[in-house]
Amino acid sequence: MLSKTVSIIGCGWLGLPIAEQLLHEGYTVRGSATSVEKIAVLRQKGIDAHLLTLSPEPVGNLSTLLQAKTLLINIPPKAGKMGSAFHPQQIQQIVTAVRHSPIQHVIYVSSTSIYPEQNRIVTESDVTAPPLSAAPALVEAEQLVQSLESTCTITILRCGGLMGYDRIPGKYVAGRTVDSGAVPVNYLHRDDAVRIVNSFVAVPKSGTYNVVAPEHPTREAVYRKSCADFGYELPTFVMPVEPVSYKIISSQKLIQAISYEFMYPNPLDFFYELPAQQRP
Repeated sequence: MLSKTVSIIGCGWLGLPIAEQLLHEGYTVRGSATSVEKIAVLRQKGIDAHLLTLSPEPVGNLSTLLQAKTLLINIPPKAGKMGSAFHPQQIQQIVTAVRHSPIQHVIYVSSTSIYPEQNRIVTESDVTAPPLSAAPALVEAEQLVQSLESTCTITILRCGGLMGYDRIPGKYVAGRTVDSGAVPVNYLHRDDAVRIVNSFVAVPKSGTYNVVAPEHPTREAVYRKSCADFGYELPTFVMPVEPVSYKIISSQKLIQAISYEFMYPNPLDFFYELPAQQRP
C-alpha cells in the first residue's frame, strides 16, 4: 500500500538512519545506493534497495523507486569537476520521472550554504532566487522540485552543517591554524535531522524551512570542547587579517510550523561517538 511507502534517493550517512527510523515506525521503505555492496547492507536492514546512479541521467531502477507516496531526495550537490550545473541536471531527471509516478509528496534536502555571509540573522525569505544566493545552482535545484507543486506537496529542508556520531568538529581542525574562531556555527545534529524529516513524512507540509540547531556558539568554543573531549590536538586560533563574514541562520519558521523541540539545541552539547579504530 503506497500510503505507507517512502522512497529515499540517497541512503548514506543521513538517509540510512532516516530509513531505519521509518521502518521502526511501520513504513515500507525503498532506497537507492550506488554500489552492490551498499545494496546488500540496505536489504539486510529491511529496505527495498535498488542501484541508482544519476550521471546526470538515471542509470538503474528509478521507476520502481518512485512507486511510493513520499519521495525523499537526499543526494549531495557535489559540483567539483562536473560543474555547478550538474546537480540541477540530476534533479531535473528526477522531477521529470516524478511527473509520471504516483508520488504525492517530495522532500528535498537542500543546504544552508545557499545563504551568503551577510553578518546578520538570515531567514528563508532572504534567498528566493539564484542571484540572491551564494550557491545559485542549489536554488535552481530547489525551484525544479518546486515545479511539481501542482501535483505534489513540496517540502524544502535547508539543513545546516550535519554533525554528530563520527562527524566530530575537532577532527577536521586538529593541529591547524584557524582564523575564523569568532564566527558562529550553524550546525545540526543528525538525530534532529532524522526526527524532523520523519515529522514531515508523517504530516506533509509545503514550504521551505531552515533546519539548524537554534543556538549558535562560536567555532572556537565548539572546536575547543570537541578537541578536549576526544584528545585531538587543539588548533591554533589567530586573529584574521581581514574581518571574517558570517551568518546566523534562523530555524524559527521550522520550530513554529511543526512545534519542534530540538534534542540538541546547542552544538556544544552534541552527542558524538568515535569508532575505536579512529581515535587519536
